[in-house]
Amino acid sequence: MSNAPTTPPPKPVVLLCSCEDSMALSPDVVASGLPGMHVVTARQLCGEDLARFKQAAGDQKGSVIVACTAQQTLFSEIAEDERLGSRLAFANVRETAGWSREGAASAPKMAALIAAAAIPVPAPSTISLESTGVTLIYGRDERAIELGERLKSRLDITVLLMPGADVTPPARSVFPIRQGRIRTVKGHLGAFEIGIDSYAAPAPSSRGRLQFGAARNGAISDADILIDVSGGAPLIAAAELRSGYLRADPANAADMARVALAASDLVGTFDKPRYITFRADLCAHQRSRIKGCTRCLDLCPAGAITPAGNHVAIDADICAGCGQCAAACPTGAASYALPTVDVVIGKLRAMLAAYHLAGGTAPQVLVHDGDHGGSLIDAAAHHGEGLPARTLPIAVHEVTQLGLETIAAAFAYGAVSLVVLTRAKPRHDIAGLRQTIEAAAPLLAGLGFGEGVASLIETDDPEQLVALLGSSPKGRASPRRAGFTPLGAKRDVMKLALRELHRAAPQPVDVVALPKGAAFGGLHVRNEGCTLCLACVSSCPTQALGDAPDRPRLSFDESLCVQCGLCAATCPEKVITLAPRLDFLAFEAGPRVIKEEEPFCCIKCSKAFGVRSTIERVIAKLDGRNWMFSDQNRARLDLIRMCENCRAETAVNTNVDPFAGPARPAAKTSEDYFRERAQAEQQAKPAPTSVESREAQMQRKIDRGEA
Repeated sequence: MSNAPTTPPPKPVVLLCSCEDSMALSPDVVASGLPGMHVVTARQLCGEDLARFKQAAGDQKGSVIVACTAQQTLFSEIAEDERLGSRLAFANVRETAGWSREGAASAPKMAALIAAAAIPVPAPSTISLESTGVTLIYGRDERAIELGERLKSRLDITVLLMPGADVTPPARSVFPIRQGRIRTVKGHLGAFEIGIDSYAAPAPSSRGRLQFGAARNGAISDADILIDVSGGAPLIAAAELRSGYLRADPANAADMARVALAASDLVGTFDKPRYITFRADLCAHQRSRIKGCTRCLDLCPAGAITPAGNHVAIDADICAGCGQCAAACPTGAASYALPTVDVVIGKLRAMLAAYHLAGGTAPQVLVHDGDHGGSLIDAAAHHGEGLPARTLPIAVHEVTQLGLETIAAAFAYGAVSLVVLTRAKPRHDIAGLRQTIEAAAPLLAGLGFGEGVASLIETDDPEQLVALLGSSPKGRASPRRAGFTPLGAKRDVMKLALRELHRAAPQPVDVVALPKGAAFGGLHVRNEGCTLCLACVSSCPTQALGDAPDRPRLSFDESLCVQCGLCAATCPEKVITLAPRLDFLAFEAGPRVIKEEEPFCCIKCSKAFGVRSTIERVIAKLDGRNWMFSDQNRARLDLIRMCENCRAETAVNTNVDPFAGPARPAAKTSEDYFRERAQAEQQAKPAPTSVESREAQMQRKIDRGEA
């Protein structure tokens, strides 16, 4: 084995360009926030200083972070054409930092953005959708037919007109025209299944107005693309999120042209990311046909999630990647994959660490998406004041993927506020994001970070964005910032982030009350009503409730509880209630005993088989009060005191029949009933009175002077 020293990898090179001196650079300050990186400056990296890029990227083992995204395509093409071997990453420091009214003070922010860009993001897995161009156009008048004429050379068109449409018959039938009203729509691009009522074909003899034949309900049509120009309500919930479903206002020519252009491009095989990773074994949806957690079902705007027995099923073809299911999932059964939560938190960690190392103070984290948020930030930089120097933007695929663990990590790493940027009119319901921020509010306030320090900004105006960022609440900074590395599954990352948030809190407390529906909490068990049947243990999907192998015991580990409610719904005595809260001591405490009793041991073999109090209570209720356990059958009580094996052995080998009843009465015939009736009638007749007795009665009356 060779003992020759290995050559350490070269330092990552940061190429920092002033973009023709349009922004101020402080390379020494930037370098102070990026220990282990070599900072190289340039004035025009994409032009006169291009050689510096080629030199830095030529190292086959190196890594280069280019602090410019405006010319990302140019740099990537040069690296590919000239086979430059370094791994490339890009950070936008111009629009997000340098081009700002506070650009001169943005050096710590530049270091933060570069540090975040250096964190690699794994490529997501993909699924394929295939479309051959079979298209159904649904409309109410001739504009639907005109759209079909425009697309007939590119797509296989069928036009479906709503009943009552006043349409002139076409001179030649180029594509099918049918009548019908769409009742249901299922599927996605390449696989739509459309249910139609009042379906009818046109009459060939139609003259001035297109006439249709006899209509029928329940028709089914398959299509790759569905174009809705009916002018009514969308046929699909969260219509903008369903691939292959296009919708336009028939009265708006520009909107119709947009749909025609979009539809003509929907032929071929398309790859879409697999947004959600799902593990059915972790799902707490249902046990024994009793419903528990329904968070994801309640929040999915696209209808991609459906019940599937004890767990749910997520249709990856329909899923549009909003991420609300993953943000709300308490067990981590659903986790976001574009990117995973540990990558997002890892970027936050690198960003805030570099910002503080470079001397930055009071950082404000701005979570935004690349489409809407990125455009607003660019507009604010090009035409306005730009972002404040303390605002650190981090781009995610969808802001609704943000979970409580990410918010907790941001404040644990040293942020004093966190703002999520959304559209003024979101494309879909963002109830899940609102719930996440509402759940974070009492937690952050209770730990001393401040009131309202996690908030939403809903705007489409770049100037309003900058103004709201400047006026948003500023909380208290952590006196002991965390530096943990996010590792493990989603639930593990959440527990770690919350534990570190507690340690970094300005005013740490042990227990914080949370709103109903939170993913953490405890249980209140009314012990006097609990029989230790342990039905709750078998229903618990996270093993938060446990038992003991050798004695009747119910234990509870609060750190594992996800407040799904299955235990409370399953409990036959109804003695369990949920208590949403965050108990930081529970993370370290482990399981605690809720109730424990002495076991009842078999009177024959001494095996423990039940709860002593329960067995004794059953015996007390049956002894002498039931015909099976009367004074003549007291031996049967011993069967209750035996385990299942001894009970069966005793019943087989002795004359004690556990199923025996009292002696059955003899069967009666009709003659028996007639005889008994005659006897009853005879007994009911008065006794006959003799002559002698009447004379004796008369004599007694005479003697008494009564006659």
